[in-house]
Amino acid sequence: MILATSAAAVGIFFAGFSYASASTVVTVQSGDTVWGLSQKYNVSIDAINQANNLNSSNVIVVGEQLNIPDGSQTSQATSTQQPAQQTTTTQSSYTQPQYSQAQQSTNNYASTTANTNTSSNSNANYSTASTGASDGGSAKAWIASHESGGSYSARNGQYVGKYQLSASYLNGDYSAANQEKVANQYVSSRYGSWSAAKSFWQANGWY
Repeated sequence: MILATSAAAVGIFFAGFSYASASTVVTVQSGDTVWGLSQKYNVSIDAINQANNLNSSNVIVVGEQLNIPDGSQTSQATSTQQPAQQTTTTQSSYTQPQYSQAQQSTNNYASTTANTNTSSNSNANYSTASTGASDGGSAKAWIASHESGGSYSARNGQYVGKYQLSASYLNGDYSAANQEKVANQYVSSRYGSWSAAKSFWQANGWY
């Protein structure tokens, strides 16, 4: 959308001031000065000097007669009119693109799918992290049964809990949650899976 506005600027200049011919003749008294007379008759010092052919260095004397111009001025005015100046204001409007209902539905579906996938991936990552190498659930239960009879409180020297882990691995935290976590970490780092740990135990009597 385009809006145009115009503004005209007109300048008027005044020049050519001239003093009126009317004047007052005064006789200089003791103590008079050009400045004092200019203040008394409301006229400029220059006007008095010009009317009496004086300059700034002249000294007026008692008894001298001076012409004091009238303080009012007439002006001769000359005017100059400048051409109009035109300014243009531009206003632009933006229209947001409209999407069809089908496109919006597709976008919403894609967003929902992405959120679902993200949630699924997060759950999968959490599951993997929490269970470590628990791909062999039955193998894990088998080892726990053979190590401690499945008891979290079982002790055998330095070995503690359901999976008979070294006390140094548990760092003083013998809770069931910590035993499960440390056991998964231990098996994952040493054997890669509970099934592999079970096979090693069957061959060696320990894991």
